[in-house]
Amino acid sequence: MSTDASLKHPPARGLSAILQADGLQFRYPQRDLFTHLSASIAPGVTLVRGGDGCGKTTLLRLLAGELAAHAGQLNIKGTGLQKQAQAYRQQVFWTEPRTDAFDQMTPSGYFESQRKRFAGFEEAMLAHCVDGLSLAPEMNKQLYMLSTGSKRKVWLAAAFASGAAVTLLDMPFAALDKASISFVLGLLQKAADHPDRACVLADYTAPDGVRLAGVIDLGD
Repeated sequence: MSTDASLKHPPARGLSAILQADGLQFRYPQRDLFTHLSASIAPGVTLVRGGDGCGKTTLLRLLAGELAAHAGQLNIKGTGLQKQAQAYRQQVFWTEPRTDAFDQMTPSGYFESQRKRFAGFEEAMLAHCVDGLSLAPEMNKQLYMLSTGSKRKVWLAAAFASGAAVTLLDMPFAALDKASISFVLGLLQKAADHPDRACVLADYTAPDGVRLAGVIDLGD
């Protein structure tokens, strides 16, 4: 299956795109995944919707600059990935939820690495997330010791605290307890009103009660 999916709902009048994707093409050896995908991602929350195997995670990795497209252009606030790769990636928060790359770190150490990476890192938001996600007891444990849900909470806390122009979230509610899901929904509701940052989340369905700036529908 391949897709020419584009943003269903373009930026509202008066809102400039934070991230512009033009003509993205990507293929795996066994199939074409994206043949001509374009989207103008506005401030607020954009949903990448699709079923299993439709390319939700792959698209986030492309937008992060972690995976190279075979063709097409990506641009964040005037910074193009092809010509200014480092400057582009410094404006994007992305941590693969299933990664083991940080397993030897503690959450405190991981947060420190993100604090150094993002000039706009928000200490007050980090403290809010550590409290709201009940991470305090885990802060000095190595990440490999944490449950899947607790590790995901660490990535989420860093994502919302990063201050990045573009925040990419893959299945943000997976493995979370009910209280944490409610807390993350509250953060997304606030992110929906941010005037100059974009949050792009991939999931099967839209998050409850969150106003969306747009939907990229990859089909089922």
